[in-house]
Amino acid sequence: MRKQVLALGMSICMFATMTSGCKDEEETKDLNLKTVEEKTNTEGKVSLTLWGAEEDQKLIETIIANFKEKYKSEADIDIAYTPVAESFCKETALQNIHECADVFTFVDDQLKAMAASGVIRPITENLDAIKSASLEGAVEAASINDKLYAYPLTADNGYFMFYNKKYFKDSDLESLDKMVEIAGSQGKKVMMDMGSGWYLYSFFANTGMEVGLNPDGITNYCTWNNKKGDIKGTDVAQSLLNLANSAGYISGGDDALAMGAENGTVIAGVSGVWLAERLKSAWGKNYGATKLPCYTVAGKQVQMGSYTGYKLVGVNEYSANKEWATKLAEYMISKECQELRYEMRGQGPANAEAAASDAVKSNVALTALIKQSDFGSLQRIGAAYWGPAGEFGNLMASGQKGNSSLQEIMDTLVAGITSVE
Repeated sequence: MRKQVLALGMSICMFATMTSGCKDEEETKDLNLKTVEEKTNTEGKVSLTLWGAEEDQKLIETIIANFKEKYKSEADIDIAYTPVAESFCKETALQNIHECADVFTFVDDQLKAMAASGVIRPITENLDAIKSASLEGAVEAASINDKLYAYPLTADNGYFMFYNKKYFKDSDLESLDKMVEIAGSQGKKVMMDMGSGWYLYSFFANTGMEVGLNPDGITNYCTWNNKKGDIKGTDVAQSLLNLANSAGYISGGDDALAMGAENGTVIAGVSGVWLAERLKSAWGKNYGATKLPCYTVAGKQVQMGSYTGYKLVGVNEYSANKEWATKLAEYMISKECQELRYEMRGQGPANAEAAASDAVKSNVALTALIKQSDFGSLQRIGAAYWGPAGEFGNLMASGQKGNSSLQEIMDTLVAGITSVE
């Protein structure tokens, strides 16, 4: 827009020179620029589109209203909000990058694909200020090869252990085996979704075996079928079968965990901040949360890891109003907006100052998430991972390995994860 203003100002000045001359060219040029800017600011119309999570609608509508009020003296701003699930933002955007929203929120594991498509480019404006204002982990999640591509929005897309304080002492929480034993003795359950590749990763994270994305950004590498070392792939598989056959364990997703807590059958479970309010309502004063425990594998106690995740804000490289889209993105990650996001949605801020507030520090779920982040890794995995991981996890959750040997099962798992789709 600034370039357009400059060009128009120069044209006006040239016209004035031909008809009446410019007594003071610089003075006239400045005057003309000022006149044009005032006209743009008071009469200019800015139209933007914004994609965000459907469950954030009230929050986003409030942010939009505040943004328009903040800049009302500069432009007549219209922002159209469309609900688009953050987990599907990439698929929606890449259908036609020219039809993508001007500004959009998405989860960090989609960053490389977004950058490769050209829909977002490295951020250059206010770069140092954005980095210094944000949590280190959030900046890392929003970067590729140390270049910042997106704006850090939240730092809460991970998981940890919720528990009912009525049944567990603090020392019990260090061992998954102990928690499951206690649950079984009470006729209760500890729940974790073994059939989800997201949670399944926990059992392999600190074993010395690895899984991740190859440099091509599409295919995976995986050593979960390792036959050597202190902990082998079959050792993890056996531990999962042992867990599945324990009286105090059951596999299940978020809805099952919440309903189990509400009806009293589940006294601990693995999930994230999005389930905190339901579990707090179910357990009342006994509601608690902490990092994931250790579990037994190959006769050793191994700390369970996790995938850590962040939500980001992207600006469409092809936006017709990129300057204003950038302003909106920067406003959305401001301390003011991230505090509002926490107040209205309970989401953990990526803004360092907002994250250090007393309100956030006193939040049981976010405190547990922060503890678990010491044992977490960014989720960087190709699409081929999810199907085989889910199938393997569900097989282990059944407590039966069928007619195949554990090594055959692990080899099949790795072949699927590393396949080229």
